[in-house]
Amino acid sequence: MKIIKGEFSKELALQLSPSIKAGFPSPAEDYMHDSIDFNRDIIKNPEATFYGVVSGDSMIDAGINDGDIAVIDRSVEPTDGDIIVAFVNEEFTIKYLDLTHRGEGYIELRPANRNYKPIRIDSLDDFKVWGVVVWTIKKWKR
Repeated sequence: MKIIKGEFSKELALQLSPSIKAGFPSPAEDYMHDSIDFNRDIIKNPEATFYGVVSGDSMIDAGINDGDIAVIDRSVEPTDGDIIVAFVNEEFTIKYLDLTHRGEGYIELRPANRNYKPIRIDSLDDFKVWGVVVWTIKKWKR
């Protein structure tokens, strides 16, 4: 994963539809009602927020694919089940945080792809939760 510090000082207001349905559109929804500013509405703590470009397919069943951009907030306290970016033995990885084995002396980082095994982390590993993934951005048109 490549980590990039973002520039969050510019306002970027885009029109926001009240809802987007995957069925037949309603003619009333042709009218925009509000706007969204990615810097204001997605980035809660600019000083602690980074982008990470995902590489690999270990999180595809969570909807996170190779080339997606993860918005990572380092100020968020990670909890069991969060998708995190971890620094494990000198490498970054993005996985689910599984704290259910803490009483047994280890935790696991769980992939969202059955072709990969969980990473078991114990006291011998160089491990740090680097940040919590709060959003992902994907490009549909290549």
